[in-house]
Amino acid sequence: MKRRPRIYYSDSQKAPFKLKDIWALRVRLQLEGRVRELALFNLGLDSKLRGCDLVSLKVRDVCHGEQVAPRATVMQHKTQRPVQFELTTGTREAVHAWIHRTGLRSDDFLFPSRMHDSPRLGTRQYARILGGWVRELGLDPADYGTHSMRRTKVTLIYQRMRNLRAVQLLLGHSKLESTVTYLGIEVDDALEISEQAEI
Repeated sequence: MKRRPRIYYSDSQKAPFKLKDIWALRVRLQLEGRVRELALFNLGLDSKLRGCDLVSLKVRDVCHGEQVAPRATVMQHKTQRPVQFELTTGTREAVHAWIHRTGLRSDDFLFPSRMHDSPRLGTRQYARILGGWVRELGLDPADYGTHSMRRTKVTLIYQRMRNLRAVQLLLGHSKLESTVTYLGIEVDDALEISEQAEI
C-alpha cells in the first residue's frame, strides 16, 4: 500500500481545506443562491492565485467573448511572472452565472467592491468573506486564511500525484525549493519522490 505523503504546516502557514469542507461549502452557497461567493470560492480554488491577484482579475482575464475560458493566464503581482490556471466546469458555470447576473463587461473587475471608494473587492474584504466561510464550516479561523485557498488544490494534487514539478508550475514558483517549503514537505518525502524517478 502506498504511503500517503506527509505535509506539515508551520504556525505561520494556513491549512488547506479538506474535500469534505469544500463540498459542504459549495452546496451551502448553491442552495442559498450566493452566486458571487460561489464564483469567488470556486475561482479561488481553481486559480491557486494569491489573494491580491484573485481580486485583481478582470472579466477579460477569464472570458473569451461571452464564454468563460477553460484556461487563463495572468501576471502575478509579487513575482511579475505569468502563471496559467484551469477553470473546471463548475467554476466556469459559477463565474458565468455571476457575470450574467451583474452584467459585467470585459474591462470590469470580476469582483467589484460594494464599497463606493474602491473599484474592486479588496484583499481585506476577501479575507473577511473567507473568515465567514471558515466559521460556517465550524473550523478554527486561526488555522485558515486566504492562502488556504491557494494551497488547497496543489496540496490535493501533490498528495495524489506526488509531482512537485507540476505543483511548482501551477503555483508559478521559480524554484522547486520554494514549492517544497510552501507545501511543508519533509525532506524524507522529497527524497522518496526523487528515488522513484530513476534515471
